[in-house]
Amino acid sequence: MAAAEVYSPTAAAAAQQQREKAASQAWRTVVGWIGFLVQVLLQILRGTPSCAQLLSFVGVRYPLLSGPTASNPSPEVAFMPLRSEIPADAAPAPTPAPEPLGRLKVVLDLDETLVSAYESSSLPTIVRTQAVEAGLHCFDMECISSDKDAEGKQKVNHVTVFERPGLHEFLQKTSEFADLILFTAGLEGYARPLVDRIDVHNRFRLRLYRPSTVTTEYREHVKDLSCVSKDFGRIVIVDNNPFSFILQPLNGIPCVPFSAGQHSDDQLMMVIFPLLKHLSLQKDVRPVLHERFHMPEWFQKHGIPQTNQSVIIDERRRRLKSDVVEMLTCIKNWEDAEARMQHMVDDKELEETFENVYLD
Repeated sequence: MAAAEVYSPTAAAAAQQQREKAASQAWRTVVGWIGFLVQVLLQILRGTPSCAQLLSFVGVRYPLLSGPTASNPSPEVAFMPLRSEIPADAAPAPTPAPEPLGRLKVVLDLDETLVSAYESSSLPTIVRTQAVEAGLHCFDMECISSDKDAEGKQKVNHVTVFERPGLHEFLQKTSEFADLILFTAGLEGYARPLVDRIDVHNRFRLRLYRPSTVTTEYREHVKDLSCVSKDFGRIVIVDNNPFSFILQPLNGIPCVPFSAGQHSDDQLMMVIFPLLKHLSLQKDVRPVLHERFHMPEWFQKHGIPQTNQSVIIDERRRRLKSDVVEMLTCIKNWEDAEARMQHMVDDKELEETFENVYLD
């Protein structure tokens, strides 16, 4: 056989080793290139802060992006949030709603404020005729007088009453936002049937007559509003007589007196009602009324000093003392009557008289 066609075992082993050595070198070359590419990629990622920030912001902690070693960390770029700005056309935050006001209390006088009344026998016929022709509404009524006749019976008076123009509309509209209270210095026997006629819908929450008034150092029949309400910021009194509210001058609304001869009177709906409507929106009515009427100064010009709280307290004490004295007098009279009755029961002579008269 030829020498080229003969392969010994030694030659075959050497050839195998050469092939494996070449393959190993090839793999090392490939791995080296891959490592080089990975290092280039890492250098790119490390040089791009937005990538690291993005991964850190979403909560991913990737160790290859943290730095080469834990002992020498690379500085992190702080993530700065954008400033929040309210658009120019955004609606402002709603303000808290104010506390709702309670209903205004309106105290109304009767005579020459809401009506004008005359004794029918003394009213001139011409006055009534002209008033009716002018459109004033009137009616006749009977009322019990405080006087007594010769037989001791209560007198009955005949009265002609003229209603102030706009009266019923005024009561109806004012009662929608206020509590109406009638306070008159007239006697109940006269005022009660009159008010029953003008207030058929019972719009008055309360009716007060002459016994509810007080006497002060300067005037009688004064209307103390403390018997109606303790909140003087939300109560007013309308009266043609300013001296009726000298105890609370800052709560008074003086009005023009009404009579049957005032055919075109418009005070109730054109003057008083708009003022009351405005006052119903005020937390305290006194500054508004003081600014408009200056009643404390008006009283001072008429010789009545400005009422202060001490004067009101003294007046209430006087009233309380008077009530206590009256109560004690009634108790004393009752005790005296009881003692006399007991004495009569124990009287032997009375018993004998009783036996002689009724038992014989």
